Amino acid sequence: MDQDKIRNFCIIAHIDHGKSTLADRLLESTNTIQKREMREQVLDMMDLERERGITIKLQPARMDYAGSILNLIDTPGHVDFNYEVSRSLAAVEGALLLVDATQGIQAQTLGNLYLAMEQNLTIIPVINKIDLANAEIEKTKEEIISLLGCKSEEIILASGKTGKGVEEVLESVVKKVPSPNGEADKPLRALIFDSKYDDYKGVVAYVRVRDGEIKKGDKMFLMAGKVESEVLEVGYFKPQFVPTDKLSTGEIGYIVTGLKEIEKCRVGDTVTASTSRAEVSALPGYKEVKPMVFAGVFCKEGNDFPKLREAMLKLKLNDASLTFETEQSKALGFGFRCGLLGLLHLEILEERIRREYNLDVIITVPSVAYKITNRKGNAEIVKSPLEFPDPTFIEMVEEPWIKIDVVSPSQYLGGIMQLVQEKRGVYINTEYLEADRIIIHYEVPLSAILVDFYDKLKSVTSGYGSLNYEFLGYKKTDVVKMDILVAGESVEALSTIVYEDIVHDAGRRIVEALKKVLPRQMFEVKIQAAIGGKIVASEHLPAMKKDVTAKLYGGDVTRKRKLLEKQKKGKKKMKALGKVDIPPEAFMAVLKK
Repeated sequence: MDQDKIRNFCIIAHIDHGKSTLADRLLESTNTIQKREMREQVLDMMDLERERGITIKLQPARMDYAGSILNLIDTPGHVDFNYEVSRSLAAVEGALLLVDATQGIQAQTLGNLYLAMEQNLTIIPVINKIDLANAEIEKTKEEIISLLGCKSEEIILASGKTGKGVEEVLESVVKKVPSPNGEADKPLRALIFDSKYDDYKGVVAYVRVRDGEIKKGDKMFLMAGKVESEVLEVGYFKPQFVPTDKLSTGEIGYIVTGLKEIEKCRVGDTVTASTSRAEVSALPGYKEVKPMVFAGVFCKEGNDFPKLREAMLKLKLNDASLTFETEQSKALGFGFRCGLLGLLHLEILEERIRREYNLDVIITVPSVAYKITNRKGNAEIVKSPLEFPDPTFIEMVEEPWIKIDVVSPSQYLGGIMQLVQEKRGVYINTEYLEADRIIIHYEVPLSAILVDFYDKLKSVTSGYGSLNYEFLGYKKTDVVKMDILVAGESVEALSTIVYEDIVHDAGRRIVEALKKVLPRQMFEVKIQAAIGGKIVASEHLPAMKKDVTAKLYGGDVTRKRKLLEKQKKGKKKMKALGKVDIPPEAFMAVLKK
């Protein structure tokens, strides 16, 4: 394969700016997919992606155009799947920066653009959705020019829906994106940028070949995993797997590794030939991903734990930003403490476990990781409220802070500032993209934006605001552990960490939320929020009423009283022995609050 004919590029954009639709048109106009096989969002392989209308996984596809081979990687737009984008960028030389003509530049447009610039990629600006009645093409052009410093004629106007501008995009990729710079005569070095588990093929690694070539039957060696295996098959994506004889320098494709141990094949590892492993150096992998949110995942049925373990290992192979470790809870049994990049990431994880592995799970209230220094001066990271030590042993607690960038029309500045200040944010500065669009920079505690911040931001900006964030470090804070008691029993999974100055409000919100979702029992149930031994909020769930006097007709009133007394004693006994089964909706209700 002639290296000069290869072009590797990806599409980056904010969520819902039309990446997948434009990718459909590119595949269609290069005849990569036949018209009869065409469907919307063809590169969104998961049902979940198609239902929600968002891209969750990166997806490569190979196209033939004007004698060149174009390798496209479609990437997600949501900030929770940012790691998918950064891995895609490391495998390519160019990026299409897609901006919606009706919405202009938004927070993730900037976030993804900065990631691409760090990799020194060639950026091709494209304005999408120009066919819409409310498209503001000139205004969007000005924003891109002020951001990139490019010329107006360099910006391509396109529509993923009608196919306008698609030819220009393809020509621009061929002309502007450089061909891969690898050395064909050197020993094999290939970067694993993604992987998946196939029930029939085992572990399949998605690779970008930097130097040399790889063929079916070769003996390969994974440098970080330190494992040797035979290559069972190599091929490329159309976007389905298409086997080929070999993968050469600069190509993007897949390797069926023959490995059954899922943890041996890691994203960011370097594949080389077994014979040359001593003479080659590993490629720079990826920055270690920092989980932002921690939540426990437990099986509803305790004997499903081995199945859950297998499911987590397979998901980890397919989702490199997921981290997990085993956790045991008195109430919920064995499970995993998972580190994730955000609440949408957690929601998608739960949905994938349920759909792909047919397992019912309980998700505990998400929390962030706190750094706790004890009286002896030793510091440790605590990822769960259950691990929070007794206050008497704590010298200092530090919480994670993040830097957020909010892009919005300037008329919503006041509402945004009020919202972020309520969340304990520290104002940094405001930049103007143009006369009526701004980027506001703040530093806020990660726990403040954990649950409903994004929804409230959309609300105060009438849906126009967008958010991007990055981790800053740890700062001192005053927090305490709040326990939730239902019928006098502490429910571990509902324990949460709250700021000292809002414990009463937080406790009140949680017990009120639980009162609405807990099923009523035959006895009265107390729902309480406690800090140590002190109750800070309480609610009562009334008992279900059964008319024990219904069978009576006429007669002395003492007969009626006797039956009611008997019922009263029975309820008292039930209350003393009674346990309340907490449904999954209760965990979600606390989460939403």
